[in-house]
Amino acid sequence: MYKYEIEEKTLHFKQPAGTSRGVYTTRKIWLVRLSDGEKDGVGECAPLPDLSCDALSDHAYRERLEKACEELCLAGGIDCEILRDYPSMLFGLETALLSLQSNLSPLTSHYSPLLFDTAFSRGEVGIPINGLVWMGSYEEMLKRMEEKLEKGFRCVKLKIGAIDFDQELDLIKRIRERFSFHEVELRLDANGVFPYEEALYKLELLSQYAIHSIEQPIRQGQWAYMAELCRESPLPIALDEELIGVNDPEMKRHMLNIIKPRYIILKPSLHGGMMGCREWIETARDMGIGSWITSALESNIGLNAIAQFASDVYGDHITMPQGLGTGQLFTDNIDMGLEIRGDMLWRQKNFFRQKNIRT
Repeated sequence: MYKYEIEEKTLHFKQPAGTSRGVYTTRKIWLVRLSDGEKDGVGECAPLPDLSCDALSDHAYRERLEKACEELCLAGGIDCEILRDYPSMLFGLETALLSLQSNLSPLTSHYSPLLFDTAFSRGEVGIPINGLVWMGSYEEMLKRMEEKLEKGFRCVKLKIGAIDFDQELDLIKRIRERFSFHEVELRLDANGVFPYEEALYKLELLSQYAIHSIEQPIRQGQWAYMAELCRESPLPIALDEELIGVNDPEMKRHMLNIIKPRYIILKPSLHGGMMGCREWIETARDMGIGSWITSALESNIGLNAIAQFASDVYGDHITMPQGLGTGQLFTDNIDMGLEIRGDMLWRQKNFFRQKNIRT
């Protein structure tokens, strides 16, 4: 029999994080602690307002999360089918249960547990990650880009759509004048900002700068238009927001078969928890579609789980950069033994033996 506790926590960004949906200065999360009387585990539930399919009011979210925790405690496990439409809750409970079962989390403290027995989880190898340049003014984005390159990132993702497109095009041109595609891989994230009527023209302009891929050029839910863009675009297209709310396994296959993107990008908090992301990845592999895993503004508790999950899904020798660097965004984050060395995310060896952590 398990017992649970839920703690609401507000994280504060070091700098405002600009997205196509506005600017974040704080981030609300729910921490779920499970206990079996001898050990305990912690997981993070972190829906994104106006984006997650389970983004409810605070009261409604906690009420549904309490029900999910009660069901888990009574059953002794997670009924993933019941939680298909609540991906952030499912991910948090999956993490808490794996943490509890790791045998590395005594009841008195919270550690950075070995959720999966992989070389990354043991601190033996790092995972390559992309640097992330948030939306901002031309000068802000250029400065952030230069900082990422100085730190040694060989893959950088730019969020576009906040300033004039011509300015963004000029920014990308300046980057390419300094760094060839052999030196720096550029990824773009449009967050659905392009009008469909302008999208192909803009993709053609961007394609002259050796862009690796562009995420979600038009807003989600326009399958026929997105399929046409995937056929005609000179740039590889990756789906992100398009996957949100598509939780049925057959519907996942149906959508990918219609749109036929080059890549899909998985965020466990948004795309079905670990279970749902495994379904997406396996379905995509069957269809010759690539994928990578990204965090979604979680604290280090969530980031730790996502990174270990990526190492379990893709193996010990990941070569494609993942989107796992957001743990440095908050002033009041939770230390989980994660560190970025150059363009690699590492777990500190034996962190759970070196340092007790209370959340």
